[in-house]
This record gives sequence, structure tokens and C-alpha cells, in this order.
Amino acid sequence: MPGSKVPALRGTVVCVGEALVVLTPTEDVPLADAETFTRTVGGAELNVALTLGRLGVDVAWVSRLGDDGFADHVRDLATTAGIDVSAVATDPVRPTGLYVKAPGTAADGSRRSRMHYYRSESAAAALSTADLDDPAVTAVLARASVVHVSGITAGLSASAAQFCATLTERVHASGTTLSVDLNHRPVLWRDRDDAPLRALAAAADELLLGADEARAVFGTDDPARLRGLFPRARRILLKQEEHGVLVLEPGAPDRHVPALTVDVVEPVGAGDAFAAGYLAARQRDLPVDAAVAFGHRCAAAALVVRADRPLDVPALPGTPADGPSRP
Repeated sequence: MPGSKVPALRGTVVCVGEALVVLTPTEDVPLADAETFTRTVGGAELNVALTLGRLGVDVAWVSRLGDDGFADHVRDLATTAGIDVSAVATDPVRPTGLYVKAPGTAADGSRRSRMHYYRSESAAAALSTADLDDPAVTAVLARASVVHVSGITAGLSASAAQFCATLTERVHASGTTLSVDLNHRPVLWRDRDDAPLRALAAAADELLLGADEARAVFGTDDPARLRGLFPRARRILLKQEEHGVLVLEPGAPDRHVPALTVDVVEPVGAGDAFAAGYLAARQRDLPVDAAVAFGHRCAAAALVVRADRPLDVPALPGTPADGPSRP
């Protein structure tokens, strides 16, 4: 509407989790035949932060990186996207995490790369409660309106799981909103008790999870049962793959927000793009269903590229000229 004011973005979104350097065969060939690789950057929470930054949201990132060239590249990328990296520590001993994409194709013809992770002794796997006492981390968390973390962070190591437990306590005590994307990765919980993952989900004010993940971790994707499992949650966004998202809120009827139909190039990173779009729209005070719809638009932009994030982000509603705020 002409002359209307653009709603202000509220506070800082703080994303907490590991960044990984990603190596992908430059040619679309099996790993055994690949001679050259393209370097990019991934990691669930950093993917969210990078997309939030491109959408013009005030965003900070809490993590640990190695003392290596990969870390320098990650920091430069994050800084260019407008992310505050003051709370990213440098580990003088452990390396920056790494994963390699092995190209593949699913039965339906869509791309389904296999991921090979090299992160068990990474700098971020050494996250511990001591990191939360770092003055830079304390300062970033103090100005947060939302703290976003995923189950991947809790799964990195026993010390990272305790880090997440203490983080949730401090976020709750401050009255800040805790956003959790379940991001269940079975390999991280192999031969381990997944109690930290369940505890992190139970602590969420905003819980994002796929129906398949809900069945795998909690034994159900039934909306009524999920409401009972997560009484603290102000909102559960139950992602139903290509069908869309079911919004579950206390005292309100379930609402289905359909996803967009696109020709999928690769699904990796679509969930992170959805989370970023949703959080950005909520920071703009858009209604929940409109925020979910914008999350779908961001996810669609990620689905049509090989990269872990959208190459072109849609315009955040209410931004000048309906254009992205940063390159």
C-alpha cells in the first residue's frame, strides 16, 4: 500500500552450529572418477544464517572453526553475507569440518547425493559449556530475539550435547525464543542414546521437523500425539515433504500450508532455506501461515540448484522494491 510503513525487523537471530567445507566433483561423475572438486560451504545452522543475512535480517553465528584456510574462507563468506562472526572461536588444534558430496540419482530421477562427513574431531565437535561463558558468546546471546539450533549440533559429541542442554537453559531464562530444527541424522546417533536430541526438541518454542523424522525419533507423526509430546512448543511445523507443512498451535485448529511445485535438482539444503525464510518472515511480524508460505518459497529456490543454499533468494515481503537486501 502506498505510504505504508515497512514493519521493523525485531532483534537478532542467533544461529548456533557447525560449518563445514563442502567438496563436490566439478564434473557430475562418481567420486572414483572425479579429478577436480568445487569448494563450497555447508552446515545446517550456517546455511540458515547465510540465507537470513541475504534477506536483510540481523543475524549472528556461534560456532568453532579450525585455525586453517578453510576457516578463513568460511569467515569471509559469512561476513560478506552480513553475519556477525564475533562469537565464532578459533580452535588451534582441531580442523574445520568437511564433507564430500558423491553425486547420485534416485529411482524417480531426482538428484540424491550421498554425503561423506569428516567431522568427528572437528573444531565444532569440541563445543562445550565453556564456550557459553566466552564474553563474545554472552554478548551475542544477550541481544538475541531468537536462537536457532538443530539436532545436528547436539549430535556432534557428548560435550556438544551438554552445550545444547545448557544453551537451552540460558535461552529459557532470558525469555528468548528457541527455534529448533530436529534435523535427525541417524549416523550421528549410531550406538549412542538420542536423549539429547529428544531433550532439545522438547525445549523448543518453535519446533520444525519432518513427518519422517517424527516417526523415526518419536514413533509418530500424528498431530495430536505430537502436541502431547511437546507441551512447551508455541508452534510445531510438521513438514510433509512435497505436500507442505502442517501448522500445530495450542488452542488453534491444525492448518495445512501447501508447498510449491518445482522440478527438483537436489533436496540438500531445502530444509535450511525453509527455516531461514520462515524465521525472516516472523522477524518481519508476518502472520504464521504467511511466514510458512515464504519459507516454502525459499525452500523452492534451494531445490532447483545443486548448491546447499538458494542462489537467488525471494524478496522478503515488505522489503523495498521487493528485492533481496544483500548480494
